[in-house]
Amino acid sequence: MKKVLISGASIAGPALAFWLQRSGFAVTLVEKAPELRVGGYPIDVRGTALDAVERMGILPRLRDLHISTRRLTFLDADGGEIVALAPNDVIGGIDGEDLEIRRGDLIRTLYDLVRDDVEVRFGDTVETLADHAGGVDATFRSGHRDTYDLVIGADGLHSRTRELVFGDEAPFHRYLGYSFAGFTTPNDFGLFREGLAWSTPGKGAAMYAVLDSEEVHGFLVFARPEPPMEAFRNPEAQRDLIARTFEGEGWEIPRLVAAMREADDLFFDVISQIHLPRWSAGRVALIGDAAHAPSFLTGQGTSLALVGAYVLGHALATIPDHAAAFAAYENRVRGFVEANQALVGNGQSTLFPATAEALERRNAALRQLTTVPSTPRPEHSAFTLPEFAVPVR
Repeated sequence: MKKVLISGASIAGPALAFWLQRSGFAVTLVEKAPELRVGGYPIDVRGTALDAVERMGILPRLRDLHISTRRLTFLDADGGEIVALAPNDVIGGIDGEDLEIRRGDLIRTLYDLVRDDVEVRFGDTVETLADHAGGVDATFRSGHRDTYDLVIGADGLHSRTRELVFGDEAPFHRYLGYSFAGFTTPNDFGLFREGLAWSTPGKGAAMYAVLDSEEVHGFLVFARPEPPMEAFRNPEAQRDLIARTFEGEGWEIPRLVAAMREADDLFFDVISQIHLPRWSAGRVALIGDAAHAPSFLTGQGTSLALVGAYVLGHALATIPDHAAAFAAYENRVRGFVEANQALVGNGQSTLFPATAEALERRNAALRQLTTVPSTPRPEHSAFTLPEFAVPVR
């Protein structure tokens, strides 16, 4: 029985563990967080990814968890309404098919599928990897050591696995010109199953109220020519940078900045993509954001992770040689990934434009959607999953 280490227990990792365990692999999931990280904004599952979750047997459960946001209202600098639309009209989704789910609900659902069948270690992370003819020797921060037949990095945009195998992130990191902060705050805004999106040139804010939650998800987004490297490891520097950036703005921005200051779940990062010349080396491969982060501007990160996990699981289960399996996985799905990464065009955000001219073009396009709804994006479904004859228990 082949031993596989998967680093990362968010979405791609447990999804891959599901397929590998059912194909006869002995799987270990390692996650640096002390427990499941179930916070975060709502995410989307659409297109080909719906086929993947259906084959996992969890589509009915996810439909029950669908949060069905009623509308997304776009606001000008003073808080005046520009237009209110159904979210799928904005993103090119399909009503009645695509899913919008709280990130934590999807993570719990995936974890529940594998928790009794694979070894899971929280509060630990890979420190070194040594690839050789007999396997991959791994040492962990905890001091644990083991040898695995294969190692899979499912550990996100700033993947430690990728760093160990391919080197520094910088050559593969394509910064799209924006930084953002996400956090939750009490729902004192009277919102119910809806979102608000405020913009001025180069700055944006959003609030999402999920069902009847007593909290809203808040976001503050801003354009910046270079990533704020000095703030990445300093939460107070992040809070100060955001506060300075949004100082003097109107609408509910002062309340959101104050909430950001007090939030205990602040998440700060840059809006970026990962572009690698290859997704594997030796006995180590990458999936999800570790391999090909598309950025949340595409809305496709979760769907690409689910599809990639399925395709890699299928390849490893049906092709005995790992090198050939890794190559088949990448050859099959890379075009699909690149088409979805390209949804951001030249890197300019269509939701939070950086210039007054681009903002006016965006507003005109949004107003047009009230009479001519958007059509589904073909990129979301531009890949057909291979058949996988593994029974779902």
